[in-house]
Amino acid sequence: MEYYAIASILIVLSALFGYINVRFLKLPITIGLMLITIIFTVVVVAIGQFDNTLLLREKAFISQIDFKTVLLDIMLSFLLFAGALHTNFNQLKVQRWPVLVFATLGVLVSTFLVGILMYYLLQIIGLEVHFIYCLLFGALISPTDPIAVLGILKQAGAPKKLETKIVGESLFNDGVGVVVFLTIFAIAAKPEAAIEFDEIAKLFGQEVIGGIALGLVLGYITYKLLKSIDDYEVEVIITLATVMGGSLLAHHWHLSAPLAMVTAGLIVGNDTVRQSAMSQITETYVDKFWELIDVLLNTVLFVMIGMEMLVLTFDFDYILAGLIAVPLVLLSRFVSLWLPIKFFDKKLQFVKHTNVIMTWGGLRGGISIALALSLTPEMHRELFLLITYIIVVFSIIGQGLTVEPIIKRLSREAD
Repeated sequence: MEYYAIASILIVLSALFGYINVRFLKLPITIGLMLITIIFTVVVVAIGQFDNTLLLREKAFISQIDFKTVLLDIMLSFLLFAGALHTNFNQLKVQRWPVLVFATLGVLVSTFLVGILMYYLLQIIGLEVHFIYCLLFGALISPTDPIAVLGILKQAGAPKKLETKIVGESLFNDGVGVVVFLTIFAIAAKPEAAIEFDEIAKLFGQEVIGGIALGLVLGYITYKLLKSIDDYEVEVIITLATVMGGSLLAHHWHLSAPLAMVTAGLIVGNDTVRQSAMSQITETYVDKFWELIDVLLNTVLFVMIGMEMLVLTFDFDYILAGLIAVPLVLLSRFVSLWLPIKFFDKKLQFVKHTNVIMTWGGLRGGISIALALSLTPEMHRELFLLITYIIVVFSIIGQGLTVEPIIKRLSREAD
C-alpha cells in the first residue's frame, strides 16, 4: 500500500473516532481516541471469529506501518517543537535545575530500579530473562511521554509551577531516555564485546549535547529570519522548515533530534523572541498552525497505538508480568523523584504532594512502544512489547482519566 493511502486511512479513522469522542464520550482527545480504537480493534477481532476478512485486512494494514520510524524519526520532532513552542519559558527557566535532574538522574535511577525489579519478577513467574534485557526494558519504559503528558495536563488544572516541572521533564527526558536505551541496546546486542566508558560518554555527549547545541543554532537562525521580515505566511513556513530541515541534520550527524527540536521550540516560543521577531498576526498564525499540527499528529498517533494490539502475543505469563509491572514502574518513578524533590524543595517551594502528582501524571505513551518494537527476538521482544503495551494503556486511560481529580483533591488538602 502506498504511503499516501496509509496516511489517508489513518486520518479518516482519526477524524471518525475524534468525532465519536467529541460527540458522545467527551474525553480528552488522547484518551478518547485510544479507547475508541482499542474497542474498534476488539470488535474487529470478535467479528473475525466468524468472518476474518476485515481482521486480515487490518492486520495487513498495521504490518505495513513502521511504527518506530514513523514516530521517532518523523512525528516526534513536530510534536516536541509544537509542545515546546507553547511552554512557559520563564517558568521553565526558574525550574531548570529540578527539570534537568528529573530528566537525567531520574531517568537513570528509574532505569536501574525497573530493571532490577523486573528481573526478579520474571524469575518468580518462571520466565528466564537476562538482567541486561530487563535493564533495556527499564530504559524504554522510564521516560515519560511528552505527547501524552501535554495533551492531558492542559485539562487537568495542575498548579503552574507543578505543570512546568512535569511538562519540562517530559520534553527533555525522552531524548535522554532514547540515548540511555541506545547505549544499553549496544551493550545487549554484543554481550561478549567490551564496551569502554569513553565510548558511552562519547555517544551520550554527541547525542545529548550535540542535539541541544543544534537546537540553539536552529532557534537563533529562525529568530533572525523571523525578525528580518513581516509576512506571516512565509514566517509560518520558516518554522516548519526549522523542524523538517533540523531533523534531517540531526539524523545525518547522529544527534538527538528530539532534544534539538525542544531547544529550538523553546527559543522561538520565548516571549522575548515573540515580541521582537513576530507581529501580532504572525504570532497568532504560528500558534494556530502548530496547534493544528499537534492535534492532527496526536490523533493519528493514538489511533496507531490502539491498532498495535493486533501485533501482540497474548500469552498468560506475559499478561501476568505486564499487570504486575504496572505498580513496579510507578514505584520506581516515585523513588527516582524522591531525592531530587527533597533536595530542591526548600529552595523552590514545591507544591505539596509534588512526588505523588508527578508520579501519577508522568504518563507513558508511543515512545515506549516504538522502542519496544525495535528490540530483537533474542531480547524477548514479544514479552517486553506486551508488558509495555499494558503499561501504556493503563497509563493513558487509567492515569489519564484520574490525574485531574487527584490533582484537585490533593490541591484542596494542601490549601
